Amino acid sequence: MIALVTGANRGIGHEVSRQLLGLGWTVLVTARSERAAREAAARLGAGAHPLRLDVRSPADTEAVARVLRERFGGLDVLVNNAAITYDTWQRAVGADLDVVREAMETNLYGPWRLVQAVLPLLRASRRPRVVNVSSEGGSLAGMTGGTPAYSVSKAGLNALTRMLAGELRADGVLVNSVCPGWVATDMGGPGGRPVAEGAAGIVWAATLPDDGPTGGFFHDERPLPW
Repeated sequence: MIALVTGANRGIGHEVSRQLLGLGWTVLVTARSERAAREAAARLGAGAHPLRLDVRSPADTEAVARVLRERFGGLDVLVNNAAITYDTWQRAVGADLDVVREAMETNLYGPWRLVQAVLPLLRASRRPRVVNVSSEGGSLAGMTGGTPAYSVSKAGLNALTRMLAGELRADGVLVNSVCPGWVATDMGGPGGRPVAEGAAGIVWAATLPDDGPTGGFFHDERPLPW
């Protein structure tokens, strides 16, 4: 099995890569800089392959799709993990829309663009999966105010999950959103739970059986309200 994990040089993406490697998978470890990707792959060891990928860049995205076709011969699982801007300092009523726009480029348009680029490879896989790493902050059921750039971008990612799941169901591509919860990473800060626990739910969604759920939103394998 071949997986591509975005934002895999640290935090949840790095741990997801480690856990997938532990299952004997080949994992493409991506980061915005080539150096960061190489260093992450070196830490992870055999089976990890570095690739530079800034998900905001159409050129980077197309280059990664080309490498997958020509060097690896396919793709089975895409984990859209890369995300930015947990903007606790903002409120929607006075939000800097440039900050919101930047978050949308990475947290929503980046995953969307990447799915489009690698979709022919996923359709050719025997067990294709897409996992969008989301957040309860993007749940409309509990949304009130605060972190507008992050929350709106994750709500958009959840909507994309539903659309892709519906459109790709006939192709056997399972598409789900997963909230890892508050995890002690650079973005989450101190006090969160161990990163291995947050990553486990993402790995679960990446390894679902063919009769597994699609179009869902999960935390620790349990459904969350949209």
